[in-house]
Amino acid sequence: MSGEAARAPGSARPARFGGHLIGGHRHGRAVFSCAVLFALLALAHLTALLVPAVSGASAEPVEYATKPALMPALAAYALLRGGPRPLVGALLFGCGGDTLLQVGGEPAFLAGMASFAAGHVCYLVLFARLGTNTAPRRTVVLIAAGYATAWLGTVALLWPGLAADMRGPVAAYSLLLTAMALAALRLGPWAGAGGALFLLSDTLIATGIADWPQPPAPQFWIMLTYGGAQLALTIGVLREAGEAGAREVSGAGVPGPGRAARRGA
Repeated sequence: MSGEAARAPGSARPARFGGHLIGGHRHGRAVFSCAVLFALLALAHLTALLVPAVSGASAEPVEYATKPALMPALAAYALLRGGPRPLVGALLFGCGGDTLLQVGGEPAFLAGMASFAAGHVCYLVLFARLGTNTAPRRTVVLIAAGYATAWLGTVALLWPGLAADMRGPVAAYSLLLTAMALAALRLGPWAGAGGALFLLSDTLIATGIADWPQPPAPQFWIMLTYGGAQLALTIGVLREAGEAGAREVSGAGVPGPGRAARRGA
C-alpha cells in the first residue's frame, strides 16, 4: 500500500487499511518525515561505526544515541502507512533488543535476545496471515537446506564458547530466526530478502563471538545487514498488506446482481 490516498468505490472518505486512516496531505508529510528520519538515523549510525576504522577517533555518543532510535522511526513509518500491528510490534521489539544489547552483561544479553525472539514471533504471525506468494518447491527446498546449514553452523560455532546455561537459549533463538527467514519467502522477494539479511547479520555476530577473522569495522556490516533486513521486511509486509486491503475494498465495491438491477432501474 502506498502513501497515496486510497478511496473505496463510491465513498467520499479515505479508506482504512489496518485500522489506520490513509490519505491526506498532512498524513503524506508525516509518512515522508518518518522515512527521512529513519534514513538520517541510519546514515548517522553507520557513519559513526566507520569513524574508528577510518580515523581512529571514537563516535560512541552518536552510535549509542542513534541505535535505539532506528526501529521506532521505522515503526512510526509503518504505523502511518497503515501497517499491521504485529509489524509495529516486531520493530519495537527490535528496538528493545538493540537497547538491551548496548547495556552489556549476560542478563541484558538474554533479555535482548528474548526481545528479538518476540519480534520474530510477530513476523511469523504476519507471514502466516498474509503470505500468499509461493516460490517453486525446488527453490524453497534449496533455500531451506541452506538456512538449516547456516543454523547448524552458527550453533556449532558458538557452542564451545558458551556457558552451559546459555547454550539452550542461543540454539532456540537461532532456530526461531531461521524459521522466520524461511517463512518470509511467503510474502515475496522483499520479505524474503529481509529474512536472509537478518540471518546474515546474526551469522556475522556469531563469527565475531567465535573469534573468526573479521572484516574491517565489523559492527558496520552487522548493522548494515540488520537495518536492511528490518527495512526489507517492513516493505514486504506493507506491500502485501496493502494488496490484501485493496482486494478487500475492490471486492466490497463490486455490486451484486440485485444492486446492479436497482441502479439500472
